[in-house]
Amino acid sequence: MVLESTMICVDDSDWMRNGDFLPSRIQAQQDAVNLICHAKTRQNAENNVGLLTLASLRVLSTLTTDVGKILKSLYAVSPKGKVDIAIGASTAILALKHRMSKNHKMRIILFIGSPIDTEEKDLIKLAKKLKKNKVSVDVVNFGEDASNTEKLTTFISTVNDKQGSSHLVTIPPGPLLSDALMSSPIMANEDGSMPSSVGGFGGNVDFVDADADPELAMALRVSLEESRQRQEEESKKANSVAAQDGSAFTPNPSSIEESLLEQALAISLDSRMETASPTTDRPVTTQSREVASLTEEEQMELAMRMSLQDFKDTQQGDDESKEMDEDMDAADLISDPSVLQSVLGSLQGIDPNSDMVRNLMGSLQEEEESMDIDEEKNEKKDQN
Repeated sequence: MVLESTMICVDDSDWMRNGDFLPSRIQAQQDAVNLICHAKTRQNAENNVGLLTLASLRVLSTLTTDVGKILKSLYAVSPKGKVDIAIGASTAILALKHRMSKNHKMRIILFIGSPIDTEEKDLIKLAKKLKKNKVSVDVVNFGEDASNTEKLTTFISTVNDKQGSSHLVTIPPGPLLSDALMSSPIMANEDGSMPSSVGGFGGNVDFVDADADPELAMALRVSLEESRQRQEEESKKANSVAAQDGSAFTPNPSSIEESLLEQALAISLDSRMETASPTTDRPVTTQSREVASLTEEEQMELAMRMSLQDFKDTQQGDDESKEMDEDMDAADLISDPSVLQSVLGSLQGIDPNSDMVRNLMGSLQEEEESMDIDEEKNEKKDQN
């Protein structure tokens, strides 16, 4: 198994504030470095990794197998200044010279996310120096790939040896930086083959054996969860802005039903108070207060009772008027002699041909005739 010491040089310039890589260039770079550190230590337990910056030119961590120490220093980096690849790479060479085991191969991984001000001839000179010291170089070109690709291609072609151990990975804006690196030669195994079952950064991490390297598996899961949370927060913000622009108020059906029920109860109470006697009914304010304290089911029951009571009152009034009409019809029938005679004939114990019945019938006829004469006189007077 090949042993390797790796110095990771990160870009901490002002251009890393840009948001073309989610959530920003510097945060996308942090996730990518996190992934690479665990991948390198997983390939061999004796592999060690160091960290330095290209703008502030500070060695944040010397070569170590403690990935947690590297990540702690990485997340404390803030963007400031411009990168200087020549000085940064020369510092990385010195750090690799002081590696604990001389059997380790040396490798530098450069993250370039800002325009390169170094002249092409100076880059070629640096590449020859790296090749002379047998240092392999991997370059992650992102963010400013349009302006940097030509220079970096010349740089890699100069530093590369016969085995082709140096690589240039150019990533345009759009995909997640860690997602693109997972399928790049930087993540390749020692024999050059890619890890099996490699998914995207938002996909699976089945290629990581949690039993063999629990720290790498945990780091990948944490990175996946952080990326998912960032995407959810961005989608929620977008949805909230869209909702504020085009949303309309939709009333709650249950609240509408309750308001209609309260209106119906108020109308019923008002109508009953108008028709009720003041000595028997309670004040309106007391009844309204009692109705407000009832539950929804009790209010519905009270409304049904009031409706039934109103129906009974109406029906009772109709019955009374019907009885008055019947009394008037009965009076008219009694005043008719023919009808009265037939009714008396149907009764038991009464002889319709008796003198008493005849005298009664005769008196009724005389009264009827006199009433008719009076009506005719009144009509004549009215006409005159």
